[in-house]
Amino acid sequence: MPRQLPRLTGRPVMITGAASGIGRSLALRLNRLGSPVAIADIDETGLKQTAASLKGSVLTRVLDVSDAADQRKFADEVRDWLPAPLAGVFNNAGVALSSTVLDADPADDQWLHNINFHGVVNGTRAFLPILVAQDSGVVVNTSSVFGLAGMPFQSAYCAAKFAVRGFTDSLRQELRGTGVSAVNLHPGGIKTNIVRNGRMRQDPEGRSRSMDEMAASFEKIAMTTPDKAAQIIHRGVEAGKARILVGPDAYLFDAMMRIAPTHYFDLIGRAADRRR
Repeated sequence: MPRQLPRLTGRPVMITGAASGIGRSLALRLNRLGSPVAIADIDETGLKQTAASLKGSVLTRVLDVSDAADQRKFADEVRDWLPAPLAGVFNNAGVALSSTVLDADPADDQWLHNINFHGVVNGTRAFLPILVAQDSGVVVNTSSVFGLAGMPFQSAYCAAKFAVRGFTDSLRQELRGTGVSAVNLHPGGIKTNIVRNGRMRQDPEGRSRSMDEMAASFEKIAMTTPDKAAQIIHRGVEAGKARILVGPDAYLFDAMMRIAPTHYFDLIGRAADRRR
């Protein structure tokens, strides 16, 4: 019997990182299509702004995804709130960090790993029992194109996103034969504030740029809006994809990795220079 495709439209979903960016756009899109939404973020102000744009059944929670115990409490709250079986768990919260390996502050690396990797693991472990008990639903974990290719000055970010990729692919294999599935998201450059809100002790390229200047540079080459990303993700999940590339640059990264697995950065750099 063929596996039934996941359906999100009109069904309850949980989304972390919903105060802005992809998380907010996913919440707005699915809510407009009739889905009850449970949204969480550590940014209380942004979370309230997202919630104010939603209708119908909405659950909001200020949440530090790196806190495993609090994630389990939130999962219990969602279980009690659910008006119908939970269709999707979007472990989406993430932060950014720019540094050389030589000058990296271990505390900064740990901060990023606690959110970008352990936050995904915590969310998966907290909500997976709900999905397994109902034998339906999908776990959607946000990796990155930097979970496909290692990039200079992004060692901590790449390490976390590669880890998300491996964790989610392993989970997907464990779930074979059940009604639950697991999906890796690999967004390219999305027009969000992730760089502006990230951490940087000094310009890793030695060009004395400020964080605002680096954020502006990122925004110039980012190719996809959060709303477009949400559309791609929604359609990809409902099409039953196990890996979703988000944005044309994500397809470029994927292709370059296949064509030149040890020299991809030269090719990607040339493409980025033309984009600038």
